[in-house]
Amino acid sequence: MQYINYRESRQRGTADFPLEYHHVSPSHPQYEMALHWHVEFELIRVLKGVLQITIDERTFRVSAGSFIFIPAGSLHSGTPLGCEYDCLVFDMNVLMNKNDDCCKFVRKITDREVSFNYVYTGTYNDIHQIVWHMFDSISSKKPGYQLIVLGSLYQLIGTIFSENYYNPTPDKPPRDHRRIVQLKQALEFIESSYNKPISLQEMADSVQMSPKYFCRFFQEMTHRSPVDYLNYYRIERACYQLLTTNDTITEVAYNAGFNDLSYFIKTFKKYKGTTPKQYLK
Repeated sequence: MQYINYRESRQRGTADFPLEYHHVSPSHPQYEMALHWHVEFELIRVLKGVLQITIDERTFRVSAGSFIFIPAGSLHSGTPLGCEYDCLVFDMNVLMNKNDDCCKFVRKITDREVSFNYVYTGTYNDIHQIVWHMFDSISSKKPGYQLIVLGSLYQLIGTIFSENYYNPTPDKPPRDHRRIVQLKQALEFIESSYNKPISLQEMADSVQMSPKYFCRFFQEMTHRSPVDYLNYYRIERACYQLLTTNDTITEVAYNAGFNDLSYFIKTFKKYKGTTPKQYLK
């Protein structure tokens, strides 16, 4: 999964079955989940270790045996700590049927009338079994797995409603809503311009802030300075290119926005703890 795209906007699965499954282990090209968002919902089950995940402005340390529900449009990122996890990104509209009484419940979710918990631990044994069966089915891709996955999603949502594992959404958006929208705008600017020289002033201008206020705002939201995040993002892009293209290290460096190879290698080592050449090995 190319998490390094700030806003993922592409076809998931097929038009008839718009669900996309990924298994993420330390050998995955993008093991660390960079900050991004997408219009689909996402389920993550943690198989090993701990996944430290941030959703909007809340951070959780999620252990093996738990699963995560990420609402559509939420900014999220993840840092695996000796972790393996599975992801299922899906369009909730796949569960909609004009003649189906289930629609009213699905609409409560898509219309944000209710909000599910972000994290469900293994103590939720009823829905834990549903989610594990669903992921096992889609990972095996045995004949008929599509029916099991769709049925499991209905069963999961139905159980969450029947057991009251959700919360009503407040009438007014939370106070941090505007801040999240502004952060999305800033990230979109970085994602679209990372391969060119970018000044702090330009990043601040993208959200109509002064550089000083923007630095404080960005640090509060991401726990990184704007320049630190830009370099981190460039290195994530470079890692993906190194593992998925035949470009040379020099070409990757320039494609990722670095105009000095020695500085690229130094920055790469800062974030990855190794040189680009060693990383490839």
